[in-house]
Amino acid sequence: MRHPIVLVPSCSHQIGAHPYYAAQHKYVDAVVRGAACTPLIVPALGNAMDLAALLAIADGVMLTGAPSNVHAGLYGQAVRDPSLPQDRARDATTLPLIRAALERGLPLLAICRGFQEVNVALGGTLHQAVHEVQGMRDHRESKDEPLAMQYAPAHKVALQAGGMLARLLDGAREIDVNSLHGQGIAGLAPGLQVEALAEDGLVEAYSVIGAPFALAVQWHPEWQVTDNPVSMRLFTAFGDACRAHRDRIP
Repeated sequence: MRHPIVLVPSCSHQIGAHPYYAAQHKYVDAVVRGAACTPLIVPALGNAMDLAALLAIADGVMLTGAPSNVHAGLYGQAVRDPSLPQDRARDATTLPLIRAALERGLPLLAICRGFQEVNVALGGTLHQAVHEVQGMRDHRESKDEPLAMQYAPAHKVALQAGGMLARLLDGAREIDVNSLHGQGIAGLAPGLQVEALAEDGLVEAYSVIGAPFALAVQWHPEWQVTDNPVSMRLFTAFGDACRAHRDRIP
């Protein structure tokens, strides 16, 4: 029996003189090694993308992190810092994909930028600079440190008792997570349920109410996924949901 197919939307990048559609290895590898699924990288084509054709063959969607931010205009704000990277092509691809995937009941796992994309796609808002919000900590990584330090555990998150994430983790009350983001949830979109909070109250995980499997996390479980039991639980559960979708009776 074939492995489930997981759509992995790409970012758009300029490398030298040429534009590229690209997805980082760690996300694609986590779909293979953590979820035991087959990743299909989707170019950031925006309106030129045939959503129906993609969703007809997909068993799940995983939204990756990225250096770029979701454009603030999509949640009714002006861009606070134009020097920070944007990716309008990705925005134009992922937001319609999110809404269509949820409508079809496809399993969804969203990470970092993906976590923010789902919230915006469903009508939520973001803090454009969490570290400037009174009472919030600085959730950014130090880019001068080696990657092993950037992706090391940075703080704890408290899991909501009885929530989807707590159930996946056998009733755990808190876990340690890494932290590599400058933006974060300001207003949670309708239809979303908080699954975990940082010590400063920032939403770090949520699920989509009523969806078979739709979980979003602000941290990076894809990093060295097989070495982290919590990350493996998340990706295994996502992969199991994709297998259930593949095996459903039409």
